[in-house]
Amino acid sequence: MNTTTPGQTPHLAVDGRIATITLRRPAVANRLELEDLQALQAHVDEVNASSAVLVLRLVAEGRHFCSGFNIGQVGSGANDAGQRFEALAGALEQARPVTIAAIQGGVYGGATDLALACDFRIGTPASELSVPAAKLGLLFYRGGLERYVSRLGLATAKRVLLTADKLDADAMLACGYLDRLAPSVDALPGLLDDLTTTLAAMAPLALLGMKKHMNRIAAGTLIEDELARDIAEADASVDLREGALAWQQKRDPVFHGR
Repeated sequence: MNTTTPGQTPHLAVDGRIATITLRRPAVANRLELEDLQALQAHVDEVNASSAVLVLRLVAEGRHFCSGFNIGQVGSGANDAGQRFEALAGALEQARPVTIAAIQGGVYGGATDLALACDFRIGTPASELSVPAAKLGLLFYRGGLERYVSRLGLATAKRVLLTADKLDADAMLACGYLDRLAPSVDALPGLLDDLTTTLAAMAPLALLGMKKHMNRIAAGTLIEDELARDIAEADASVDLREGALAWQQKRDPVFHGR
């Protein structure tokens, strides 16, 4: 833990098919230090290595989701923070499980890209977004620029990154940054649990295979032979037979990832 910064490094908890990473510096709006970036990368690596995990959730303590990197460290030995952010965001985007960011309040700076790299983002009426990079003289890294343009469109990307405009929850939902909006901050955990339960109940080979290949299609990096192999594996799986039988019997299927 950084003794000069309130709070603790992010915590990972794994419960069966569900992993949860919690940001734990609420006194500074969950500002990220260098050790936090390192811990987050290690947590993602650990989750990727666990074949049982189907859903990875990124949550935060306190009023805000994350205020981004500690600007006070820029120019003081933390000049590779952009590279670390880019690597971490890329790892989140390519994570084996399906990922969800639960944004209860503000998400700022580079943290906006960490959340954007997740498969789903849910928020509350208190959610807001801004990226002051242009005000600070920071040129956003390539991966973040690509995600903003490809996922939100060029006009929204320019509005957020060039004018440092702040988006409220309704604007975040309208532009596609948020996928779902809870009616209140208190309702966010329930919405998160509902989405988590839905995803965790899916057939693993189909769920994770489609996520992986859709991301590759979006990035223009689809490997056709690998897609064909994954489709063949799913077609021959016990889970496909279980899914068809459960559909006929009007019951919930029980999948095992094989």
